[in-house]
Amino acid sequence: MIGIELTSIFEPEQKETAAQLAEKTGIPEQIIKEKFGLVEKRITNKEMHASDLAIAAGRKILEKVDPKQIDVVIYFGSPYKDYQVWTASSKIQYELKTTNAYSFEMMNVSSCFPLAVKVAKDMLSSDKDLNNILLVGGSKESQIINHDNPRSRFMFNFADGGAAVLVTKDATKSEILSSSIITDGSFSKDVLAPGGGSVHPVSKEVVEKNMQYIDVPDPKSMKERLDPVSIPNFVKVIEQSLEKSGVPLTELKVLLPLHTKKSMFREILDTVGLEENQAIYLTHHGHMSALDPCYGLYFAEERGLLQKGDVAVIVSAGTGYTWAATAIRWFG
Repeated sequence: MIGIELTSIFEPEQKETAAQLAEKTGIPEQIIKEKFGLVEKRITNKEMHASDLAIAAGRKILEKVDPKQIDVVIYFGSPYKDYQVWTASSKIQYELKTTNAYSFEMMNVSSCFPLAVKVAKDMLSSDKDLNNILLVGGSKESQIINHDNPRSRFMFNFADGGAAVLVTKDATKSEILSSSIITDGSFSKDVLAPGGGSVHPVSKEVVEKNMQYIDVPDPKSMKERLDPVSIPNFVKVIEQSLEKSGVPLTELKVLLPLHTKKSMFREILDTVGLEENQAIYLTHHGHMSALDPCYGLYFAEERGLLQKGDVAVIVSAGTGYTWAATAIRWFG
């Protein structure tokens, strides 16, 4: 049975509170807590980067599994990594001593974890020589926010962390079911870091204009186009992942989403018929690119939220714009 057998996270020690974020952004502390659902977030030191955060999470799994039993290492974390034009996965494979594994990367910003779980399942299904795949991700996206930019400072919840899961053919804890994915490329230029790529290579102008930070060129236009489709697409991929798995929506027990503003979180839960105690909401961690649903899965197991036979859905969305969901049956 192909499933997720082990999960791990790495939480940087340093915290940034809602009060500190309010001082940086000019957004009232209570709004940050109540509307954006953020009490605090984790940020890492200057020495740790996306690859290091992923390695720290991966090591926790390899305390329980022989690194030489890993066949593939897949990096699914933030595209904001240690260096440009560089594969973090190669460093991760080497540092984790997974010497029998090959490695590669998947990058679809925040939507990538449900996609990576699907890809790992499909690879294990199609290749008889593969038995164990380690998914690892890191996020240091607290560094890409310009708190002085009114167009993008609402992304103050971007945070740092590491996460990993072991997907195996010999799973005893869970079974990966089906997935659903929607991409709407009309949003492809709505959120980006304009400087540092081939359109605007690194230059004095890029630095002077803070173009290396993430930006939203036209927030009003994006909101007008995104608001009508965002929650319907979240719900659609959740429902379709269950339908393709042969599971009625009424049997969904746990939802593990990315960190969104509180109103969106509640509306998604209401629409699929769940209560807040049937989901993980990262009030003390923030948004860590693709890592959020992996954190949710880790905390759901740790807190006893998943019972034998329960069906959970990991769901996320990433700018670009892609919505993705993968259903999992838990055996515990």
